[in-house]
Amino acid sequence: MDFSFTEEQQAAAEAARGVCAGVAPDAVPSPALTAGAVAEGFDRELWARLAGADLLSLLLAEEHGGAGLDAVALCLVLRETAAVLARVPLLEHSAALAVLQAHAGQEPAGALLARAGRGEVTLTVAAHGRTGHDPAQLAVTARRDGARWVLDGTQTAVAWACDADLVVVPAVADAGRTVLAVVPREHAGVGIAEQYATGGERLGELRLDSVTLGAGDVVDAEGAWEELRELLTVGTCAQALGLGGRVLRMTAEYTGKREQFGFPLATFQAVAVQAADRYIDLRAMEATLWQAAWRITARTPGALPVAGDVAVAKIWAAEGVRRIVQTAQHLHGGFGADVDYPLHRYHAWAKQLELALGPAAAHEEALGDLLAAHPLS
Repeated sequence: MDFSFTEEQQAAAEAARGVCAGVAPDAVPSPALTAGAVAEGFDRELWARLAGADLLSLLLAEEHGGAGLDAVALCLVLRETAAVLARVPLLEHSAALAVLQAHAGQEPAGALLARAGRGEVTLTVAAHGRTGHDPAQLAVTARRDGARWVLDGTQTAVAWACDADLVVVPAVADAGRTVLAVVPREHAGVGIAEQYATGGERLGELRLDSVTLGAGDVVDAEGAWEELRELLTVGTCAQALGLGGRVLRMTAEYTGKREQFGFPLATFQAVAVQAADRYIDLRAMEATLWQAAWRITARTPGALPVAGDVAVAKIWAAEGVRRIVQTAQHLHGGFGADVDYPLHRYHAWAKQLELALGPAAAHEEALGDLLAAHPLS
C-alpha cells in the first residue's frame, strides 16, 4: 500500500482549492432561519468554474474529454469542496459518469459523457430507497416491455433531484438483478415532491409511474450498482473529512485567541485533551478513507472484500464527523450556536452527512458478517 498521492491527484486537489477559494459557507441564508430550502438550486457559478477547471470530467477517459483519474482524486477534490460547504452535485455527478462510462454502451453514452463532463448536463443519483432504510434498488421495479423498459416506484431524499437533468435510478428487474436507469427529470410519468435536508438543501422524492425508457437508457451490467454505491459512499466519507478538518481548524483558531482568566482557552488541559481526541478522530477518518478509496481503485485482493474497507470508512466518518462538530460547538460556547457565525452551518451539514452514511452500529454489524464469512488467517 502506498498512500502518497500522484502529481495528477495533487494537481486536481490544488485546482479544487483554487476554485473554492472564494466560496463563502454563509453565501445562502441560514438553515436555522429558513422554513424551506436555503436556495432554489445549486451554485451554478461554482459549477461553471469547476467545469472550466476540468473537475467535472475528472474520472472520464481522455476520449470523453476527461483526465482519466480515479476515486482517490475525486475524494481529494470533494475534501476541498466540503471544507467550504460547496453547494454542487459534484459527488453524484462524477460517480454516475464513472459508472456509465464503465458499463453503458458507446451510444448514446459517449455523447452524454462528453456533454456532462463540460457541465452542460447535470446528473444525480437516487441512492436512498423508499424510506432511507431499505436497499435503494428495491424501491423501484424495472420490467421489459419489448425493446423498452418500464419503471415504477418511489425513491426518497434524492439530492439535487429538482435541478439535475438526469437521475440515475437503481431498480430491481427479473430474477432479482439490479439495473441502473438513466431517467430524465422532465419525462412522462416522472414526478418530484420537494423535501429538505438537515443542512437546508432541497431534496426530492422521485416518483416513477410507468416511466418508459429505451434500452440504451438502462444499464444492466452486473456489478454496476455496487460500484456506484461504493463511489458514493467513499465520496461522502471524503466530504465528512473535509468538513471535519475545516471545523477542527476553526476550533483551533478560536480557542487559541479566546481568553479566559487571562489565558487562551487552548492552554487549558481540558480543552487541549478534547481537541486532541478530535484530531485522532480526523486522522482515523483520513486513514480509513484512503484505504477504501485505494481498494476501490486498485481492486487488489485483500483479507476482506472491498465492502469491508468501505464499512470501516463509513464507521469512522459517521461517528468522527459527529464528535468533531459537537466538540467544536462545546469549545466555542455561545458562538457555536450563533447564526451569524458559520459553525452552526457546518454542524447541520455534518448531521446530514451522518444521516446519509447511516448509523455506525449497522456498518459494524455488516463488518462482523464479512469477518465471519472471511476468517482472517
